[in-house]
Amino acid sequence: MNICFTLNDRQREIACQPGDNVQQLLFKLGMHSVRNSDDGFGFAGSDAIVFNGVVVNASLLIAAQLEGAVVTTAEALGSWNQLSLVQQAMVDVGVVQSGYNDPAAALILTDLLTRITTPTRDEIDDALSGLFSRDAGYQQFYQVVALAVARRNDPDFQAPSAPEFRTDLNVVGKLCPKVDAAKMVQAKPCYVEDRVAHDACIIKILRSPHPHALITHLDVSAAEALPGVVHVITHLNCPDIYYTPGGQSAPEPSPLDRRMFGRKLRHVGDRVAAVVAESEEIALAALDLIKVEYQVLPAVMSIDEAMAPGAPLVHDEPIVYVNGAPADLAEQNQHSAQRGDEHLIINFPIGAKPHSNIAAAVHGQIGNVTQGFAQADVVLERTYESRQVQQCPTEKHVCYTYMDGDRLVIHASTQVPWHLRRQVARIVGLKQHKVHVIKERVGGGFGSKQDILLEEVCAWATCVTGRAVYFQYTREEEFISNTSRHVAKVKIKVGATKEGRLTAIDMNFLANTGPYGNHALTVPSNGPALSLPLYPCENVNFQVTTYYSNICPTGAYQGYGAPKGTFALTMILAELAEKLGRDPLEIIELNRVVEGQELKILGAIGEGKMPTSVPTAASCALEPILRKGKELIHWSSPKAKNGDWQVGRGVAIMMQKSGIPDIDQANCMIKLESDGTFIVHSGGADIGTGLDTVVGKLTAEVLRCPFADVHVISGDTDHALFDKGAYASSGTCFSGNAAKSAAENLRKKILFHGAQMLGEPEADVELVVPGVVRGKRGEVTFAQIAHKAETGTGFGTLVATASYISADFAFPYGANFVEVAVNVRTGEIRLDKFYALLDCGTPVNPELALGQIYGASMRAIGHSMTEEIVYDRHGSPITRDLQSYGAPKIGDIPLDFQAFLVPSDDQVGPYGAKSISEISVNGAAPAIAMAIHDACGVWLREWHFTAEKVLQGLNKLSA
Repeated sequence: MNICFTLNDRQREIACQPGDNVQQLLFKLGMHSVRNSDDGFGFAGSDAIVFNGVVVNASLLIAAQLEGAVVTTAEALGSWNQLSLVQQAMVDVGVVQSGYNDPAAALILTDLLTRITTPTRDEIDDALSGLFSRDAGYQQFYQVVALAVARRNDPDFQAPSAPEFRTDLNVVGKLCPKVDAAKMVQAKPCYVEDRVAHDACIIKILRSPHPHALITHLDVSAAEALPGVVHVITHLNCPDIYYTPGGQSAPEPSPLDRRMFGRKLRHVGDRVAAVVAESEEIALAALDLIKVEYQVLPAVMSIDEAMAPGAPLVHDEPIVYVNGAPADLAEQNQHSAQRGDEHLIINFPIGAKPHSNIAAAVHGQIGNVTQGFAQADVVLERTYESRQVQQCPTEKHVCYTYMDGDRLVIHASTQVPWHLRRQVARIVGLKQHKVHVIKERVGGGFGSKQDILLEEVCAWATCVTGRAVYFQYTREEEFISNTSRHVAKVKIKVGATKEGRLTAIDMNFLANTGPYGNHALTVPSNGPALSLPLYPCENVNFQVTTYYSNICPTGAYQGYGAPKGTFALTMILAELAEKLGRDPLEIIELNRVVEGQELKILGAIGEGKMPTSVPTAASCALEPILRKGKELIHWSSPKAKNGDWQVGRGVAIMMQKSGIPDIDQANCMIKLESDGTFIVHSGGADIGTGLDTVVGKLTAEVLRCPFADVHVISGDTDHALFDKGAYASSGTCFSGNAAKSAAENLRKKILFHGAQMLGEPEADVELVVPGVVRGKRGEVTFAQIAHKAETGTGFGTLVATASYISADFAFPYGANFVEVAVNVRTGEIRLDKFYALLDCGTPVNPELALGQIYGASMRAIGHSMTEEIVYDRHGSPITRDLQSYGAPKIGDIPLDFQAFLVPSDDQVGPYGAKSISEISVNGAAPAIAMAIHDACGVWLREWHFTAEKVLQGLNKLSA
C-alpha cells in the first residue's frame, strides 16, 4: 500500500506493508534520530517522534497509522548549521555524552517548552519519563531547560554550567563544547548503523536455550536451502582458533577458552549457529529451520556451587600452556573430556585450575597479618555479596563489515579498535594491515564494548561470503550474550585498636566469571587493588579466586572490580565503628589514605604484571572533599522523623586509576596544515567521554593556538597510531599525555623554523596566542611557517609524533555522601540526597566531567537499588528487557543530586589531570547501605537493596 503523510513539514508518500514498523520506515527514510534501542518495547525512548502533536515511540506504531498523520522528528530542530534553542542548551550544559538518544531528548524538551512556558521539575520529569539516559544521569536536563527558558527571553543570556579551573591556562579547565556534541544532538550520521549499505546481509544467531549442554545433532541443511540465505556458520565450519573476548594487552591475562562456535554450550544464549541472509525476515525464518539436539548437562550458577566438591565442570577440555606450564599439568589433563581437538589455552600462569572450575587466582600480602590481629583490641569478620548487573548502553552492540578489495573493513562501536583489529585478524586469518577498523561514535559502552562479542562473527561472514554484513544485537541478546559485571562474594576480616586504628586486614575475594574467563584475573584483582589502598595498613593479606559458572557472560564493567572491594571494606569499617561506639566518618578519617603516602599493598597486586615500584598517593584531595561533604549533608545534625519514615546518612570514599602503568601505551601524531591549523591523529578511542575534546584542548594549550584550529582524528587503525583503547580510565592520562608530548615535539620544530625565518636566535622566540612565533624584532604566523615549509625551497611539512608510557600512577579520589529515608513499616527505601565529590586533578572539560559524575553515580545507584539479572530455577535469565531488569529513569534520581569537582595538583597527568568517570561508580552502594543502617539499624550485606531485605532485617518478613 502507499501511505501519504507529512514528515517534518513535507508531504511524503511511501510504499510499504500496513504492518511495517514505523521506526524502521523512518530510519530508512533518513531519519537517523529515530533509533532502535529496545526493539519496540517502548522503554528507552530513543525512537521518540511527535505524532499528530503528541510525543510517542515510533516503534510502537505500524505503517497504516501514518496515513494522513503529521510527524515531526529531531531532524526538524534547528537547521543544518544552526542548533535549536534546546539543542544548543544541551551542548552548552555538557549533557551530550554518547549522544545516542540525545536527539530524542531534544525533541521531547522542545515539545515540552512549546506546551509549557516555564516547566516545573515535576513537568520535566513527566516529559522525560519515557527516556532512558544511561550516560548522562538526568540531573543536567534541569539545567538544559532552565538555560533554554532564559535564552528564549534573552537570546544573549549566558550562565556558566560548571566552574572553570586553572587561570594560568587558556583552554584546559575552561568550558568548551564537546567537539562532536552538535553532530550527535542533530542526529547527523556518526554511528555504525548509519553506515550500513542497503544491500548488506543480516546476521541472526541461534542461541542455546540451556545453561549447560552438548550439541549431539546439528542439521542446518534446510536453513541453507532457504532462498535468500547466503551462509550458515556453526562449530563445524568456523575457524579453529581459541581466543578470549577480552580486548586487553597481548598476551592476554585471561584464558583463551572460547572458539567462535563450540560443540559445548556454557550459558543460555551461547552461540549455536549464525545465519547470514539477505534480510532480517529471511534470517529469522532460517533459524526456525535449524534442527538441534542437546545433551543437557548439570549447571553451576553460583560461586558456592562452582567450588563444591564434585561440581559439574564448565571447562573439562584439555589445558594447554603457552608459557609456564605447571608441573602437574599432565595430571590435571588426565581425565579431560575428548571432543575432537577442543582445548583451552593459557598464555602464562594466572592461577587457573579449570578442572576445579577456577579461571584465575592470585594472592599477596604485606607485613604479618597474624601479628596484626594479635595486636587488635577488636576483630570483625564478615561476608558481603553482590549480584549480577548489566551495562545497558543505549546503543546495542553492533558491527558492519565489508571487503575493500582484499582488505576487510570493520565499522565498530568499540572501546578498543587496536585490540579488535589484532583479535579479528588472528581469528579470520588475515595480516593486520589487511584489516581496517573504523571506530564510529559509541552510543555507550561502560566496559562492555571493551570485549569482542560479535565483531569476529561479522568479519568471518564477510570473509567467507565476500558480502557486506550487518550484525546488531537485540536488547534480549544484550542481557543473555553481552558481558556484565562479575558477581563477587567477599570475605573480609579486620583487626583494630579500641581507638579504631586498623592493625590487620584479610580480604578473600571470590568472583563468578560465568562461562568464559575474559577479565577473570584482572577484574577481581582490582577488588583489593582499588579498595585496600584507601585504608593503608601495615599488615594485609588478600586472596582472589575466580570461578567459572553457567551464568550469562561477565567481563569488563566500569569500576572493574572496585565497587565490590569498596563495598566490603567500607561496610566492615562502618560495622567496626558501631562496635566501638564511634562515628563511621571518624573511623574513615582515622584510617584513610593521605597525600604523599606510600601504598605498599599495591606493590603486591598487578594485572598480569607486577608494578615495577611501590606507588604513592602523589595527589589526594580527600581532606577537602570530606570536609565539604560533611558540611553539605549536615553530617552531625539531628535527623528528622516522619511517622514510619526514619532518616539515615552514609558516606564512602573511593579511588580509581588513570590507566595501567607499565602495561598501557598511547601514541599520537600532529601535523601543521597549510594555513597554520592542525590535524591530530590520536589512537585514543572517544566513547562519549569527550576524549577527542581533551586531546584537542591539550594540543591547543601547548601550541598556543585557538581550539577551533585543531581537528582530531581518532580510533581509526589506518589513520592513527596504536593506542591501548578506552579502558582502565586511561584516556586523559595516557592518550592525553601522548597528544601533549606530540604537541611539545611539534612546538620545538615550529620554534626552530620560526626563528630561522625571523633571523633570530631560537632562545629569543616564543609561541604566543593566537598561533604566532614572536621574537624580539618581529613575528611570523603558523600559516606563514606552513607555507614556507611546503614551497619548492621549503623544509617539508612539519609533523611530530609521541609515545606515552609510564611507571607512575595517578589516582583520582572521591566520596559519596547520602541521606536516605526508610519506611520501617513497608521497608521502602527513598534516596533523598546524593552528593558526589570527586578529585580528578585538573578537570580538562569541567561541564563534561560533571555529566560523567552524574551518569556514573546514577548507574551505581541503579545497581544499589533496583538492578539485577535474575534467573529461574533452571538457570535461564528472566530479566531480558530494560524494564523488568530495573534500569532507573528520571523519576528514580535523588531529589537532591549534586556533583562537585575538587581539584588537586597531580604530576603524572597532563596539566595535572586525572580520570573522572569510572571512579564515580565505586561508592554508592556502601554509602547507601551505611545510611540504611543509620536509619533503621539493619545491616544489608548483599546488594542490591530492597524493601524485602529491610523487612527481613527488621524481623518483619521471613527470608
